[in-house]
Amino acid sequence: MTRGFLLFICLVSAMGGLLFGYDWVVIGGAKPFYELYFGISGSPFMQGLAMTTALIGCLFGAMVAGSLSDKYGRKPLLMTSAVLFTVSAIATGLFNDFTLFNIARFIGGVGIGVASALSPMYIAEVSPAHLRGRLVSLNQMTIVLGILAAQIVNMLLAEPVDESQNYSVLLTTWNVQTGWRWMFWAETVPAALFLLLSFFIPESPVYLKMKAMRNHSSEKDNGIVSTRAGLRELFQKKYFRVLLLGLVIAVFQQWCGTNVIFNYAEEIFTSAGFNVDGMFINIVITGIANVIFTFVALFTIDRWGRRKLMLTGAIGLSLIYLILGTCYAMNVTGVFMVVLVVAAISCYAMTLAPVTWTLLSEIFPDRVRGIAMATCTFALWIGCCTLTFTFPPMNAALGSSGSFWIYSAICFAAFIYLFRRCPETKGKTLDDLEKELVNEKFF
Repeated sequence: MTRGFLLFICLVSAMGGLLFGYDWVVIGGAKPFYELYFGISGSPFMQGLAMTTALIGCLFGAMVAGSLSDKYGRKPLLMTSAVLFTVSAIATGLFNDFTLFNIARFIGGVGIGVASALSPMYIAEVSPAHLRGRLVSLNQMTIVLGILAAQIVNMLLAEPVDESQNYSVLLTTWNVQTGWRWMFWAETVPAALFLLLSFFIPESPVYLKMKAMRNHSSEKDNGIVSTRAGLRELFQKKYFRVLLLGLVIAVFQQWCGTNVIFNYAEEIFTSAGFNVDGMFINIVITGIANVIFTFVALFTIDRWGRRKLMLTGAIGLSLIYLILGTCYAMNVTGVFMVVLVVAAISCYAMTLAPVTWTLLSEIFPDRVRGIAMATCTFALWIGCCTLTFTFPPMNAALGSSGSFWIYSAICFAAFIYLFRRCPETKGKTLDDLEKELVNEKFF
């Protein structure tokens, strides 16, 4: 396989990440407008439900991705996720009923769950050891490009808001009646392109090897390992410590708190003294920082190593959130708050965001990688659901200061755990890592 073709198939697979990022964040910009349209502006529960529906879909998608990809292959599941993204993008903007809106968001969430589990795993399975970290990080790069694309589309489509207008007048504005729909519809272009290009990528060599072994076993005893057997095997004692590590890494990537900045940017920036128009500009600024520092990660992950970046991210975010929470408590507003938010996004973008996906795609043996990746991705989306759903009531009860202090404490606790348990995986083949981690040489 030539390096050019390798890069091509990795980029195509990583388009799942692009759609993951866009679909995940586009709702943040549409939020002020569809809430008025559906009449849920005064209902925190309904607001939280609208933000969480896609995440519930993520749980379902992640839950089935591993077993289905082990049975049918990585490529068909990536193509399925492209179809789900396309259907969801069209339907979300089309429906006028809040229940149907949430069903469409759920479908998109299933696509996110499938893509988030399979894209990094597929890239890891086709990549040579010395390039694996950089190539898997391409998935995170496309995620942040998708996030930035959603932020820019939201800003360009949203017309200037006159916040002095009364409720009845706001309901008739283009933003509320139509603008938020086009924010979702814009996703159909990259989704259709992902589906088209996915026809031209090969199946994962690891899956083909597993399929050949399964067929050979079937010829001998007519027995094929079931999904249930795969889960049973994953939870065996010999995999316990590496599975626990994967689960902690996955959940921590969400519970570190950075993603609430994307999902609840309106509340965070208005609390820092900005109006709606200023909010959109600041959101794009954070998106640009996200892309720049993810690009930095591409050049550091195979040089500095996964362990060092994870530790840097955990302790760095802990300190930034401590300062940010203190500033909220002291009613600090303006540009300095934006600087702190950008610092948090930048730290996250070059450490926890890409390295999590890289580690999860590396630390598990071939035999259980599909089901293990799905299990950890399921845990990651559980973490995302709880983070997203709990932020509004927590923010209402404790204020932005208390919320960010809690995230600071979580990051510090994770730093201690990772310092003791996180291995270095750079430059090692997947076979070597299997021998080291499953045989508990590191632990």
